[in-house]
Amino acid sequence: QVQLVESGGGLVQAGGSLRLSCVASASAFSRYGAGWFRQAPGQEREFVSAISATGGQTYYSASVHRRFTISRDNAKNTVYLQLSDLQSEDTAVYYCAADLTGLGSTGKDDYDVWGQGTQVTVSP
Repeated sequence: QVQLVESGGGLVQAGGSLRLSCVASASAFSRYGAGWFRQAPGQEREFVSAISATGGQTYYSASVHRRFTISRDNAKNTVYLQLSDLQSEDTAVYYCAADLTGLGSTGKDDYDVWGQGTQVTVSP
């Protein structure tokens, strides 16, 4: 089964940027949809963005639309999430997930494999 490892989180000031990466352990990842979710302390895990296997379809939550950009490089088995104009409410652990149907989805129950998460902290 494919394994996912996220990286790129950190501490950034409000208005700043980060790029998160999610590297998969198997080339089969190129057939999977991928999504990013986040979970803040005391809150449920929420959808952030998703991308289809080919990269032809992308999806964003209303709260991050026009600030975050999802992309993928299937030759590197990697999905990226570019975070821009970060705000304190973006502080959370960000998780990458794989959707074996290849479609990409906004629903966390549609994902089969999850990474361990990377912390993003935005200071005022």
